[in-house]
Amino acid sequence: MTETILMQTIQLPATDCTPQVEFDFAAQRFELKGESWPENAAAFYRPLMSALESWSPDGDARLVVDIALSYFNSSSTKMLFGLLESFNQLAQRGCAVRLNWYYDAEDDVSEEFGQELALDFTALDVQLHAELSQ
Repeated sequence: MTETILMQTIQLPATDCTPQVEFDFAAQRFELKGESWPENAAAFYRPLMSALESWSPDGDARLVVDIALSYFNSSSTKMLFGLLESFNQLAQRGCAVRLNWYYDAEDDVSEEFGQELALDFTALDVQLHAELSQ
């Protein structure tokens, strides 16, 4: 018999330099939205990664990860890769993980980053979504 750990939803409002976060473990939905250039990216992202790593969803879980970052710096990129590696490991253990990568249709760099994610995290179902600038 396996023990299910109930995780609290993590909700953080966006700031000028950090994205809005909503990690709803019960609904199996994870969202990052906004800009990411915190002074200390590890301090911001590590608690999210730790929560994700300590969570044990059912083996047949279907997770949805929505990432819509209009800007992220190099230290955030490193932390995003760590976070996505955690999702990739869940997918390798049998969870279906869909990563929706939202990017500005005029931002080739963000689009290419999304394509790179599909190559680097092969267990994830990576879907790219171009959005028009407002």
